Amino acid sequence: MLSNNISVGANGNLTFAGYNTVELAQKYGTPLYLMDETMIRERMRVYKKALADFFPNGSVPEYASKAFSCKRIYQIAAEEGINVDVVSPGELYTAFKAGFPMERCFFHSNNKTDADIEFAINHGIGCFVVDNTDELTAIDSIAKKHSINQRVILRVTPGIDPHTHKKISTGSEESKFGMSIKTGDAEKAVKIALKLENISLEGLHCHIGSQIFESDPFVTAAQLMTEFMVKIRNEYSYTTETLNLGGGFGVKYVENDPEIDYYERIREVAQKVKNICENENFPMPKILMEPGRSLVADAGMTLYTVGGVKEVKGYKNYVSVDGGMTDNPRYALYGSQYTIYNATNADKEPDYVATIAGRCCESGDLIQEDVKIAKPERNDIIAVATTGAYNYSMASNYNRVARPPVVMLSENGDYLAVKRETLDDLIKLDI
Repeated sequence: MLSNNISVGANGNLTFAGYNTVELAQKYGTPLYLMDETMIRERMRVYKKALADFFPNGSVPEYASKAFSCKRIYQIAAEEGINVDVVSPGELYTAFKAGFPMERCFFHSNNKTDADIEFAINHGIGCFVVDNTDELTAIDSIAKKHSINQRVILRVTPGIDPHTHKKISTGSEESKFGMSIKTGDAEKAVKIALKLENISLEGLHCHIGSQIFESDPFVTAAQLMTEFMVKIRNEYSYTTETLNLGGGFGVKYVENDPEIDYYERIREVAQKVKNICENENFPMPKILMEPGRSLVADAGMTLYTVGGVKEVKGYKNYVSVDGGMTDNPRYALYGSQYTIYNATNADKEPDYVATIAGRCCESGDLIQEDVKIAKPERNDIIAVATTGAYNYSMASNYNRVARPPVVMLSENGDYLAVKRETLDDLIKLDI
């Protein structure tokens, strides 16, 4: 099986996090998002321990909540003692309503409006990750109005191409995110930030992309960022106390994807930063990292019910399910690969080649093409693994399809974290 939280039960049904998936489908209905709470907590602890072991006090992971945002995930992050980052007033408000400590919340986004900034300050945001100089001066102005000194970190693009999908690569010079070291924009922003009266510049941030398996891009980014910090110290007498290295470590979606030892990857990055700091007589900064996908992706699974099996002779076979691009748009967007099981007959040989098709009136509404599964029948349960990241958070109501519920699977039982949308929910904002 793809990961150690997936197995086959004695009755031939697929199990996930120790739970019978067919029974869960019967209990909650489908489509259904499942989240393995135990795995999420374990991953948070791995990152927290690695940063504590290899970096100075105060080094801590920040959950990148765009991967999966609901009140319960912020509560889990708070219980595990990690920070969070948010990218919109909606994510910020969800964290706030979940009781997450706002002083440990970092606000990203490449286009924060004045209203966004005002909203964040009114809710006690801990720190802004600043994308551009216009935003920097706007934060200063609004902070002055509130008579506060606002903590900020500047987002810098180090010019790294991690050779990932171009739509999830964010560290190159042409990225819409951050300010380039190469062009001098990053240095200009530092000069401005140091002069603003209501800004407290705490450090620098970079994020080079997502679904990266090799350690080299992260090590290179750490080197470039550390060298830039040394330059800023030497030219502006400002010593960076915090370096946020972003997220982006990959996860296993299919069998040929490598497995990552996250603890070891962080150790490798730490060694590079340490070496440069020692050579330049520069104090080791506090390190922040922003894991998102690697905390929740393989802690998730989506269940569907088969509606029909259509065999187009001489061409291909289709297995239609009761979900699709409304609950998982990633195949339509990126051609993302997934591992798929016939959860009802997980003990049978996966020798039937089929395309898993969604229910939307859209030819591109596919979950995966030409996968091997045990031949399904109507009302069998289909399971798609590694759907904990960028599935619920990217879900839509296209075709007026209601979004599925989220069920947490814990050592103490299964429980709803997000209710299933109803048809009345779909029209409640209509006038």
